[in-house]
Amino acid sequence: MGAPGAVDDWDWLQWTCKPLATVLVIAMAWHTPWPLSARYRRRVLMGLGFALLGDVLLMLPGDFFVPGLAAFLLAHVSFLAAWLDDSRFAVRPLAWLACLLAAAALLWLLWAHVAPALRVPVWVYALVLATMAGQAVGRAWQHAAMGDALAHPARRAALGALLFMVSDSLLAWDRFRHALPLSALWVLGTYYPAIGLIAGSVGRESERRR
Repeated sequence: MGAPGAVDDWDWLQWTCKPLATVLVIAMAWHTPWPLSARYRRRVLMGLGFALLGDVLLMLPGDFFVPGLAAFLLAHVSFLAAWLDDSRFAVRPLAWLACLLAAAALLWLLWAHVAPALRVPVWVYALVLATMAGQAVGRAWQHAAMGDALAHPARRAALGALLFMVSDSLLAWDRFRHALPLSALWVLGTYYPAIGLIAGSVGRESERRR
């Protein structure tokens, strides 16, 4: 066992390092020299900013789960708006449907374990998250088929969006259904690559290779 006060010391380390990691990801997107567009970067930065807010809310003492959920929901809305900068909504319906079905399957497994007061917020969040991920995958599919300069950045965004779904699914399972061994490792181990890939999708691939 640690010395008295050790737990508080570790808490302060988490409260400092976890938001700092997201701030560094935001800085990476902000300083990308050749963005796809100013609007795309602005929307991604807005989403990352809401993710940072969600990180902070979920770390605060007390139950800030719903406010944190709302912050991440706004993050996904912002990411969805970024994907719509160069693709129409549900550009590949099969990708959108696959993500919706994955979210629906997880909700079906968790539903009986979610408190009634949280069911509507969780349902809305799952719908928005799946829509964001489905749009990202459909957008990547579209640009890959076209073979244009946005194919690689769109692929990074899609992989980031899917990892975000995995991270949130692990978090939901751990919170509502069954505690996962080393849950923080799995949740954060998918979350930070997710936002890193989304931030990395801001830059143009053709410019990166020069």
